[in-house]
Amino acid sequence: MSEIGQNDGTGKNRGVYPQSHIGDMSGRVRQFAALLAAVVCLFAAAAAQTDGPEIRIDTKLAVFEVSVTDQKGQPVRGLTPQDFRVFENGTERPIDFFQPIKTRDTDRPLSIVFALDVSGSMTETELAKLRGALQEFVNRLADYESHFAIVSFAMDVDTVQSFTNRKEQLQKAFERVKRDQDGLSTHAFDAIDHSVRLIDRKGPRAVRNKFPRRAVIVITDGFPVGDVVSPQTVIERANAAETSVYTVLLPSYSRIQRDGRRIYTPLEASGVSDRTGGLSVVASESNFKAIFDSLAEELTASYAIAIYPGSEQQAGVQNVRIESKKGFTVRQNRNGYMNAN
Repeated sequence: MSEIGQNDGTGKNRGVYPQSHIGDMSGRVRQFAALLAAVVCLFAAAAAQTDGPEIRIDTKLAVFEVSVTDQKGQPVRGLTPQDFRVFENGTERPIDFFQPIKTRDTDRPLSIVFALDVSGSMTETELAKLRGALQEFVNRLADYESHFAIVSFAMDVDTVQSFTNRKEQLQKAFERVKRDQDGLSTHAFDAIDHSVRLIDRKGPRAVRNKFPRRAVIVITDGFPVGDVVSPQTVIERANAAETSVYTVLLPSYSRIQRDGRRIYTPLEASGVSDRTGGLSVVASESNFKAIFDSLAEELTASYAIAIYPGSEQQAGVQNVRIESKKGFTVRQNRNGYMNAN
């Protein structure tokens, strides 16, 4: 399996020097070896940190986060690059990078922001249940290279906890989340936008030289009020930051029509989850744990698939479609990428 940093960043093999030049280059080789050793030490030091931003790797790779489900809607694990086909602007392209999420001793890290609605309509009982479910969610993912942040929102959007992988620190942060009983608005889109920018600016771009799975989990009523940022802008920024948005709609907020059906919320209608490769789910008072168990399965059964932009491509948006050769359902976090060329 390919890893980031194993090539020269161009996707092309390095040339071979003629024999006659080897002697002349021996001094440069020794200098390069010393420089390489220093770089390796820096990488090791960055990877050893357990809190705060990790090393960032600049690359021209166009990375796509892919979730795969079978006919029963269950996540499919254990796939390889040979199980996928990638089309760029309708032309099939080779996969230049592939990485699944597995356990800590094998592969991919996670970077997740919880965006929690603390407006007045949230009950204390609900908030207590939610804290417990989120803590179990964090504990379940402790076997992965996971970093979490917490954002709260009502009329204002606040970062309660920046990125950390320390469970005790997260537990204290969850306990600091309080209801805003006087809030007259619910800035859900602003909160998602804030969370995406938090991931992009302060989240680990790479952990031990591997791409993390990036996601925002927003827990709200699905009826945003007073937002400054538009849904379309949120989607564009999430796509650019390679971040999927998952929405969990809380039970006390559910609005029922006269025929007994739940009202389709503006947050669902915005497409912010569908168009970023996430999901939208509805909670009941008794199934917080079940929902977060399902989200944990979803988040840890995905694949990073990447290609280098083709040299023949013009500048602008390039459309990318990823398919399963075995007929599984593939959901990708974005439908293309911007090629600066």
